[in-house]
Order: sequence, then C-alpha cells, then structure tokens
Amino acid sequence: MKTILPVLSSAITIMIPVLFAAAGGLFPALSGTLNIALEGLLLIGAFSSLTVFYFSGSVAASILAAALAAVSLAALHAFSVFRLRANVFITGLAVNLFSSGLCIVLSDKIFNTRGVVAAAGAAGLKIPYFYSAVLLLLIISVVINKTPFGLRLRACDKNADALISLGINPVFYRKSAILISGVFAGIGGSFMSLSLGAFVPGMSAGKGWIALVVIFLGRHKPLGILAAVFVFSLAESFSNYSQGLWKIPADFILALPYIVTFVAMIILSIISKLKTS
Repeated sequence: MKTILPVLSSAITIMIPVLFAAAGGLFPALSGTLNIALEGLLLIGAFSSLTVFYFSGSVAASILAAALAAVSLAALHAFSVFRLRANVFITGLAVNLFSSGLCIVLSDKIFNTRGVVAAAGAAGLKIPYFYSAVLLLLIISVVINKTPFGLRLRACDKNADALISLGINPVFYRKSAILISGVFAGIGGSFMSLSLGAFVPGMSAGKGWIALVVIFLGRHKPLGILAAVFVFSLAESFSNYSQGLWKIPADFILALPYIVTFVAMIILSIISKLKTS
C-alpha cells in the first residue's frame, strides 16, 4: 500500500496535461484532421500561464492567458492549413518548432533568461484540474454524440459530401475543432507550469505526442481516452518510482511508458485487423 499510493498519486499528476491535450485533440481527429501541433500548444500554454501568474498572481487570469495563447497559435495553424492550403502535418511540425523557439525568445526578453523561470506562490496551488478534466470528457461525450455540432463534426471525416449537399460547410467544423484543441491544450499546459511553480524550456516533453497516441488507443472515445491516459501515466509513474530499486539500466526504466504505449498500439492494431477480417 505504501508503494501503490505514491505511484497512483504521481500517475494522476502525470495524467492531467495529457488528458487535456487528448480531449482537445479528439475534436480534430473526429473531423478527419489530425492536429499534431498539440506539443507546441501545451508548451505555449505553460509559458503564457506562468508569465501572467508571475506578474498578476491571479490563477484565473493565468489559465485564461494559457487558453488564449494556445488558441491563437491553433488559429495560425488552421489559417495555414485551410486558407493557405499548407500540408497539415508540416504546418503542425512548424507550430511545434515555432512554439519552442518563441517561448525561449520571450523568456529572454521578459525575464532575461533562456532557462528556468520561477514564480513565487505558484507551486502547490490546489486547482481541481483532474476533476475538471474528467468532467470535461463526460461533457465531450455528450457533445459529440448527442448534439448537432458533434454529429456534423463526426460526419466531416467520411461523409463530408453529404454535409455539403445539405449546405453545411465541413471546413467550418474542422477549423472549429482545431481551435477547440488549442483551448484545451493551453489549459493542460497551464497545469504543467503552475503545479511546478516554474516554466522549464521543453517541459511538454513529448506529452502532446502521447496525447495523439492515446486518442487512437482510446478508439476516439472519451472514456477510452481516459483509460489509455491512465495506463500510460501509471507506467510512467511506476518507471519514475522504480529507478534505483532494481538492477535494471535506468534508460530501460525511463523508456517503460513508451514501450507500454508501443505494445498497446500493436495489440490494438492486431485486434482491429482481426475484427475486419
């Protein structure tokens, strides 16, 4: 029990930014437009949130700033894809690289450092992110399955022509999906910096990419995403706790969450293939 509780507690902490990013990334995935810019959106959200908290001390303002910064970057991504006809994957990678560089440049200009930026009073804030994320997934489940917006969004993937014949523009829903993903990823990013009390360059550390994976592992279903995120987070928490306990190379232990995710993807692919055969 003494081992299980710390591992579970750490897993819940690890879950939160991935859960928000995956919840947001679900919308573009359902519309047939994968948003691979989640990594950059998490990072810009983390930096914006910490910066606003540093100067204002307001939690609400810092979370709002994170959402606005990320949705602005998501809007740039959507503009490039749908107006300028850029490749969605190349644009997404560009957003990730741009976000990383922008955070460092702004940190240098605002705080005179390209390293860690700390904000007094931020660490240890009791903000109910986890419960909000779970509630958010339940709301999303209702939205995508029971509302006209959700039904039209899902139709954008394989029945876009049917929407067009009804006078409905699929591009509007795809743009909206990317903007929604920006809002949620920004909020997830705010948790990373506010819970730590600091912004660390590159602190998203692949969580945006993991969010994309768990969307598919969760079979594009909110509750499936919750389960997939929990499995990944539990594996990462266990790997962090296990370092030094056994005579196993540290590199292998640190790779455990990604190995679990990779194996899960293989198993899911095999199951899907068997069902279709």
